[in-house]
Parts: sequence; C-alpha cells; structure tokens
Amino acid sequence: MNKRQQKILDQIFQNPVRSDVEWDDIESLLLALGAELSEGKGSRVRIALNGIRAVFHRPHPQKEIDKGALQSMRRFLQEAGVR
Repeated sequence: MNKRQQKILDQIFQNPVRSDVEWDDIESLLLALGAELSEGKGSRVRIALNGIRAVFHRPHPQKEIDKGALQSMRRFLQEAGVR
C-alpha cells in the first residue's frame, strides 16, 4: 500500500464521516489490500476481501461516495480485518 492509499484508509476511518472521498480512490485502496472486485448489474460492484463479501453501488453522476456508503465501507473493512 502506498502513501496515497494509506491516506484514503485514514479518511475512511475519520470522525465525523467525510463526504469528499472519491470512489476511484477507494477501489485503488481495495485492490492494494488484495480485494477481488467484479462488476454486477448496473453500477453494482461486488467486493471480496479476506473471506468477507459485500456489494456496493458506484456513485453517479458525482465521484464522491456518500456518508452512509462510507460508513458501510468502514464496517466492511473492519469485518475483513483491516485497521
């Protein structure tokens, strides 16, 4: 994991929940952590990391993930043993 990806991980776990984290940065972080990403129907993205699976929706038309989805990503990463 590089410095930028570490910064994104720190932003995911910051309080209060941020609203300026871009989805592309999260995908980059997930790939660096060894996650498997696969496309679902529409804007769905299936993610598997350390035996934990989740489905997220890519945000559109904006690039930033909303606060609720960021909290879900935080829970997913914690369940997968990250941080």
